[in-house]
Amino acid sequence: MPANTVPAAVPVDPKAYLIGAEDVISIRVWKEPENSGQFVVRPDGKISIPLIGEIQAAGLTPEKLSANIAQGLQKVMVHPEVTVGVEKVNSKKYFIQGEVNRPGSYPLVIDTSVLEALVNAGGFREFANTKKIVVLRGSERLKFNYHEVTKGKKMDQNIMVKPGDQIIVP
Repeated sequence: MPANTVPAAVPVDPKAYLIGAEDVISIRVWKEPENSGQFVVRPDGKISIPLIGEIQAAGLTPEKLSANIAQGLQKVMVHPEVTVGVEKVNSKKYFIQGEVNRPGSYPLVIDTSVLEALVNAGGFREFANTKKIVVLRGSERLKFNYHEVTKGKKMDQNIMVKPGDQIIVP
């Protein structure tokens, strides 16, 4: 998948995925189209919903946010049925730079290994040094040798990518 593109609806688990700032979520209130729509989670982690006002979204699962919105709407509706879905993941990204065909930021929607992340970047350019790939994670520098991993050696290098990781291909 090219950098900065995500399917319209991403496959997230509504019971496990934690909503983050900049995520786009859809809120559907049954038989209440004027209270339904798409919302972008602000940097402060909140969204503004008609009839409720400000409500915390970041750090909650879609299922928990649905329950919180339904609880807020009970003041003005009888048994509101609310569904929350994640339309676009913008809060969880990793970055690939250097000698790859498609450097850039990539959404971290599902568990992704370093090897899978490199595939997402379209593979290597002609002069890439695939034996000296580095994953920067905070203050850590984790080494990744593509040749070893693809030959089934030292597989512990093929770690899962975390939000904010920088994968550098020299």
